[in-house]
Amino acid sequence: MKKYIKIGFALFFIGVAFNSCEGTLDVNESEVNFTVQSVSPDLLLAAAIQAPRAQLEVTTSELGSVLMNQWAGDINNVTGGFQDEFRLNITQNFYTSIWQNLYRGMGTYESIINGGDEFSNHKAIARILKSYYFQYIIDLYGDAPYFQALQGGVFLTPVYDDAQTVYAALIDDINLALTTIENSNQYIPVGSEDTVFQGNLDSWVQVANTLKLRILLRQSDVGDLNGQFVGLDNFVTTDAVLNPGYANELNRLNPFWANYGFDVANNPTFDHDFIVPSEYFEKFLKGQAQTDANGNADALPATNINDTRLERFFDPATGVPGNGVTGVIQGATNNNAPDQLSEPGPGLLRGFNQDSYLFTASESFFLQAEAIEKGFITGNAQAMFEAGITASFNLLGIPEDAAAYINSSQNVNRIGWNGSETKIEAIMTQKWIALSGFNAIESFIDFNRTGYPDIPLSLIAERPTRPVRLLYPASEFSTNSANVPSQQTSDAFSDKIFWDVN
Repeated sequence: MKKYIKIGFALFFIGVAFNSCEGTLDVNESEVNFTVQSVSPDLLLAAAIQAPRAQLEVTTSELGSVLMNQWAGDINNVTGGFQDEFRLNITQNFYTSIWQNLYRGMGTYESIINGGDEFSNHKAIARILKSYYFQYIIDLYGDAPYFQALQGGVFLTPVYDDAQTVYAALIDDINLALTTIENSNQYIPVGSEDTVFQGNLDSWVQVANTLKLRILLRQSDVGDLNGQFVGLDNFVTTDAVLNPGYANELNRLNPFWANYGFDVANNPTFDHDFIVPSEYFEKFLKGQAQTDANGNADALPATNINDTRLERFFDPATGVPGNGVTGVIQGATNNNAPDQLSEPGPGLLRGFNQDSYLFTASESFFLQAEAIEKGFITGNAQAMFEAGITASFNLLGIPEDAAAYINSSQNVNRIGWNGSETKIEAIMTQKWIALSGFNAIESFIDFNRTGYPDIPLSLIAERPTRPVRLLYPASEFSTNSANVPSQQTSDAFSDKIFWDVN
C-alpha cells in the first residue's frame, strides 16, 4: 500500500492550523480537551467543519479512485506503489486512518450538539455534518459504535450498533436539524464561523435534503422506504464548498492541493509526481476500446466519444503528441508502462486556496436522476442526468464542452441516456467520471450497491472481485476487544454492508 507517511504529516499540520486544540486521543474520545462550558458552540463550529475534511478529501477519496480504476501510480519512478490496493490485500492495517480520523474529526460535533439551546442553529449544522461523515463509517465498515461514541471519554469501550439502526438514527438527526432550522429565528444566528455558507441556513437545508436523499437511496433496495421520500425536495443545485481561509502558507494550504499539488515554494509534492491516470480511465474517456485484465482484445468496447474532461483531470504527458494524456494499466511494471505518464491536471488542481467540496452539484443531480428513475421522487430523470454531466464540465472548467458531449453521447450505451440499455448504469458511469478526484469513494460504494460501473480489476488482483467492505482496524481489537465483531480477512469480500443486496 502506498501509505502514508507524507499524508500523515499533512493531516497533522492541517489539524494544527484549523483546530489547534486537537489531541492524539483515541476514537472513543472527544477531539477537543475542553467542554462547551468553557467554549461555546459558535467558537467551535469553524474548526469542527474543517476537522474531518483532509481525511475524506485526500485518503478516502484516493482509495476510491484506485479501487475504481481511475488512478494508478507512476511505476517508472516509484517502486511498489499501490501494491496492496492492486492486489486487493485488505487487512486490519489497510487504510486504518479512515476509521481513526473520521471518528476523531467528528468529536467536536458532539460537543456542539451538547451545547446550550440558544445555539440550536449551530447544533443543527453539527447534526448534519455528523450524519454526513458517519455515513461513511457505516458504508465502509458496517456495524460501528454510534450511540456510545464521541462522548468525551464517558464510554472508553463503546458497544457496536447495528448498521441499519445507525442509518435510521442519521435520518432522525437530519430531520431534527431541518426542524430546528425551520425555527431558526428563535436562536443565536450563525455567522462567519460557518465556513461553508456564512450562516445561510437555507443552503444548509439543501445539503441536509441531499444527504437524506443519498442515505435513503443507499438502502432503497432494503425494505419499503417509499414513505420517507414523500415531500423530499429542495436539493443542492450549485457546488456546496467550504473554505476556512486556505492560503499559500505552511499549514494553511487546501488539503487536496497540499497532497497532490505544490508546496508553499511551488515545488511539486511526491503525490503530484506519483499519481497518474489508469489506462482504463484514460482510454474510457478517449472513447477507445481496450483489453481486459486477461488480455482479451475489445473485451471493453469503445464508446467512440472523446470526453474532454480527461484533459482537465490530467495534464498531457511530456513529449506525447496529440491528445497526450497517458495512463498505465493498474499493476503493470516499468517494463510494460509508457515512458511518459500524465500528472494531475488543472481541473483538480486549481490553486493553493481552492475550495473543498461538501457536495458537488453533479452528485446532487445524479442522486436525483436515480431517485426519479426508481420512482421515489417526481421529475425528469433524463434532465437531471444531463444536468449532472453539465455540472461536471462546469466544475472542471470547461462549460463550453458540455452540450456537444451530451449531444454526441446521447445514443451511446453506458454514457448516454437514450442509448443506455440500463439507465442506472448510465447514471453510475457518469457519476463515476464526475466524482473522480473529488469524492471517488462514492463510486466504490455505489458499485457495491448497484454493480455499476462494471470495470476491470488490476493485472495483479489476487481476488476475483472488489472488496465489499473494509476491515475494522487492528487498534479496535487491542483497545475495544470486548465489543468489536470478530473478522477474518475473507470477510472483506463476503460480509456485505446491510444495503448491499446485488
